[in-house]
Amino acid sequence: MSQGRIPVTILSGNLGAGKTTTLNHLLRESGDRDIAVLVNDMGTINIDAELIEDGTELTAENGVAELSNGCICCELQDDLRTEVSRLAREWEFDTLVVESSGISEPAPVARLFTTESRAAARYEVDTTVTLVSARQFRDFFDGDSPVERTETEDGETRPLSDLIIEQIEFCDVLVLNKCDLVTDEELDEIEATLRALQPRAELIRTEHGRVSPDAVLQRGVFDRDAVGDSAGWKRAMVHAGEHPNDGSGRDHDHSHEEENHTHAEHNDDLHVHRHPEETYGVSSVAYRRRRPFHPERLADFLRSLPDGIVRAKGTFWLAGQEWVMEYGQAGSSARVETAGKWIASLPEIDQKLYRDNRSNLQWDDEWGDRETKLVFIGTDVNEDAIIAELDDCLLTDVEMGADWTTFENPFPQSENGLLTLGV
Repeated sequence: MSQGRIPVTILSGNLGAGKTTTLNHLLRESGDRDIAVLVNDMGTINIDAELIEDGTELTAENGVAELSNGCICCELQDDLRTEVSRLAREWEFDTLVVESSGISEPAPVARLFTTESRAAARYEVDTTVTLVSARQFRDFFDGDSPVERTETEDGETRPLSDLIIEQIEFCDVLVLNKCDLVTDEELDEIEATLRALQPRAELIRTEHGRVSPDAVLQRGVFDRDAVGDSAGWKRAMVHAGEHPNDGSGRDHDHSHEEENHTHAEHNDDLHVHRHPEETYGVSSVAYRRRRPFHPERLADFLRSLPDGIVRAKGTFWLAGQEWVMEYGQAGSSARVETAGKWIASLPEIDQKLYRDNRSNLQWDDEWGDRETKLVFIGTDVNEDAIIAELDDCLLTDVEMGADWTTFENPFPQSENGLLTLGV
């Protein structure tokens, strides 16, 4: 922790995960720590702030600040900067806890304190904590109907499972709360899935938000680069890059045992002595190819993923498209978006300029940067079946010589294009 800067704990979690109960417990059990709290609520009345004041001796005049009717990861960024600066100016305290709203993404909140700003000059992110309700997690990813949340001002909605996954993937500490509401077997399966989604984070089981302040305050564990790269799908993708296939899309040699060994070694650091896959069938499958997909066959595959897959992520190469296609799936919902153009589709002078500035860019003599990189994480995933089905979605040798623009294509074909898929 830098000299003179106030440590910040960012507390994230879905609506109903128990953030306010947890925060009240931390304040009551904080001992000699002087804690300031900033509470964000999407309503015009900040109910969470009122509950915190009711449950402790804190008031809005001596250490509880509130931001209402907006989300601090987007609409209220300026207000957040102003409020945390005011707190540091007017009060002396040892640590700041930011309780974000139930629909906030933690990464943009953390970024506020890690970039050049008034807030970053006075504060430093210490620990990012994500609270997960055991009961909700099971329901969201086992249920048939995804719960929607408002995502944009124009009314677009996304499943709540998307947000929960994002919160889990960006944290130093995972607090699995309300463990008393599920069976021991369900709890073990949930924990195994969480460890696959975010293997770096310390995982703590709790009931009624009773987590030790020492576990989440003034830990000094936040590392922006590490937390940004620690999601299970990113780790699996890196491993796939270390063991690339021959580029043909056939005869895939998948070294999954090595991958599991690597993850198990990491989990040993967290005093976990068995890999989730060994006990609960949780595993990840990485898929990497330099042959394009047939649009219709791939769309059919993505619409019929096995029920056990809780997370999928990556980019893919679609025949007839100059756009990179970005895929993201959480629970029973999936999205495909255009994410810029393949460098190989640009004029040669632009290709050279880009490649000169990106010496680590992997480049194929024939196809340039066009490549598919996908990761699937789930329970009881039939790895061989997924790989075989994806290979069947690739263009055949005959189709490689056809006019790719004649293929029926349900995917977006313009900038900022979006396709929502039910899984």
